[in-house]
Amino acid sequence: MSKVARNKIRVGVLFGGRSAEHEVSLRSAKNVIAAIDKARYDVVPIAISKQGTWISGSGAKTLLAAGGVGERALPAVRAARGAIPIAYDLMRTIDVVFPVLHGTHGEDGTMQGLLTLADVPFVGPGVLGSAVGMDKDVMKRLLREAGIPTADSVILRSTSDHSYASLVKKLGLPFFIKPANLGSSVGVHKIKQARDFTMALADALRYDTKVLAERFIPGREIECSVIGNEKLIASLPGEIRPSHEFYTYEAKYLDPNGAALEIPAALSKKMTRTVQSLAIRACKALCLEGMARVDFFLTQDGAVYVNELNTLPGFTSISMYPKLWEASGISQKKLVDTLIRLALARHAKEKKLFRGYV
Repeated sequence: MSKVARNKIRVGVLFGGRSAEHEVSLRSAKNVIAAIDKARYDVVPIAISKQGTWISGSGAKTLLAAGGVGERALPAVRAARGAIPIAYDLMRTIDVVFPVLHGTHGEDGTMQGLLTLADVPFVGPGVLGSAVGMDKDVMKRLLREAGIPTADSVILRSTSDHSYASLVKKLGLPFFIKPANLGSSVGVHKIKQARDFTMALADALRYDTKVLAERFIPGREIECSVIGNEKLIASLPGEIRPSHEFYTYEAKYLDPNGAALEIPAALSKKMTRTVQSLAIRACKALCLEGMARVDFFLTQDGAVYVNELNTLPGFTSISMYPKLWEASGISQKKLVDTLIRLALARHAKEKKLFRGYV
């Protein structure tokens, strides 16, 4: 059936992926699918297994329902080159893709590049914004160039790059060790003493070839959601108060009492505007469109630092991105609808660009 003959827009919800955040993606995808207006959209679930197999139809639904158990290949190709014809096949049957992928091979520009080549509209930032938003090292460089405060950091590429003593001299104690290209606090460690350092660095290097040693900024953890293409809008900010040492993976997803969420955050009107303004500035500095969540540290003396930006933020039942928009007056159904429409509008605008010389 042609796209013209159909009344509903077909939305491919892409989830799973070859990432340490695979399980988080499954949780997010369930909520996105539940929030999609079925009167307006047809939902086509598409899963990517941890091994890289693409799965659709009943296999994708089974994988989603079982939390990642069970696979049915479509087709059973695991090589990266096998994804290209699959993506081009999607172009003939799907109007827009909602990538609910977190971490590497989904949020870092790789999937965005594939969908761009296939000429498929997709939700979230494009190739450039996704890539720099994922790499915390490059992200920080762009934020600093834009005059946006962010914590000092040192790049480590091996266990022998810098000594513990040299890092303490540059960053003080405690400091954080984290993979440059990952999220959900996977591989993140808070270093308080020398005996913590070697193990933490080795663990972070399991996930990435580039690791950040980052200065600890004591303060409140504030988050703000952003939506839009050329015109960006920021939500009311929220606050996270973790009960763990910091906002770990366990605190986010495994411990039901891992953190208290205050939505909206108890901030003055002036500080709320400051956070919203910085969130939009940070998104523009990283060339982000569609959506992003911007995470901040707010110190006791009122200084605001951008911690990081998340270009495909979580949509789980406890995720801040949709919760902040709900507090700002936008339901999850309206939010998902808006994100899809932004994706279609950006694609339509890009299609009008002249690609030839004469």
